[in-house]
Amino acid sequence: MSVAMSIIGWSGVVFCTLAYLFLSMKLIRSDSFSFQALNILGGLCLAITALDTHDLPNAAANVLWMSIGLFALGRHFSKRDQKAP
Repeated sequence: MSVAMSIIGWSGVVFCTLAYLFLSMKLIRSDSFSFQALNILGGLCLAITALDTHDLPNAAANVLWMSIGLFALGRHFSKRDQKAP
C-alpha cells in the first residue's frame, strides 16, 4: 500500500505543478478546463495521501484546493450552457 500512496502523492505533485507551469507559460488559461482539471486531480491525489498519513491540515488545504477548482468548473459550464441556444 505504501508504494500506491507514493504514486498517488507524486501524481498530485505532478498535476499541480504542470497546471502552474502551463499557466505561467501561457499554454493554458486560468479559466480553462485543463487548468482546473489538473488542479482538481492534483488536490485529490494530495488529499488522499495526506489523509493516509493523518496530516489533516494538509488534507483540508487540498480539499479546499479541489473545491475551488470544482467551483470554477461549475461556473465555466453554467456560463457555457447559458450561451447555448
